[in-house]
Amino acid sequence: MATMILLAGCGNMGFAMLEGWIQAGRIEPPEVTVIEPNDPLRERAQKLGVDAVASPDQIAEDVAPRLVIFAVKPQVMRDVVPAYRRFAASGATFLSIAAGIPIAMFEELLGGEASVIRCMPNTPAAIGKGMMVTATNANVTRDAEEFASELLAANGRVASVADESLMDAVTAVSGSGPAYVFHMIECLTAAGERAGLPRDTAGLLAMQTVYGAASLAAESAEEPGRLREQVTSPNGTTAAALAVLMGDDRLKNLMADAVEAARQRSVELGK
Repeated sequence: MATMILLAGCGNMGFAMLEGWIQAGRIEPPEVTVIEPNDPLRERAQKLGVDAVASPDQIAEDVAPRLVIFAVKPQVMRDVVPAYRRFAASGATFLSIAAGIPIAMFEELLGGEASVIRCMPNTPAAIGKGMMVTATNANVTRDAEEFASELLAANGRVASVADESLMDAVTAVSGSGPAYVFHMIECLTAAGERAGLPRDTAGLLAMQTVYGAASLAAESAEEPGRLREQVTSPNGTTAAALAVLMGDDRLKNLMADAVEAARQRSVELGK
């Protein structure tokens, strides 16, 4: 079976995405070659049934992958990418999941004719509930984009933006967003403790409430604002709490400031 995918880097995110692709039947293990210099990580990947090597130099000359995926840290990307330039000539599409690295850098390192997809995933992709957002250059064919989207769909929802500059906002909202939600759970847990609940109970209530509310919002035909109104009785307990959160647009402004700080940092990382 021919190699269809080269996966450069198989750390936590790369491995989680690979595992999702295989489990969902999007790809067969023999169709994947992982390039991972770290011995334990390479051995972990091999347990999924894929071929795994320590260096791109070990890839046979006649290999012509359909997709080359870069799942390495942004700070080492410039050192890693050039070794894969030879696959541009055979028609491969290159997909990066590194935050902040612009398509222009890949075009510089792989050649201006290279087909490049930039993707911003988030950590829930590890359990198939992620948000993957893509941007492409003009060289990406419809077939290549559809193939990549079908693959990524095994890890959650997939969306695209036509303007690559919007990827900084994407990073700030969905890329970093899980951390905001985790902190919300931490804060709600601490508030429950302060109100007298045992820590374990407060933690369970906070986690399940966030999980249940997000699931309801995802499955409901109603807008989140309407769902909020439905659970808010006039002069009731929820209304009292929302008066604190929504008064003077406190939470709205705080979240806007947080997203803007993340967006600006994403812009800085891409320079």
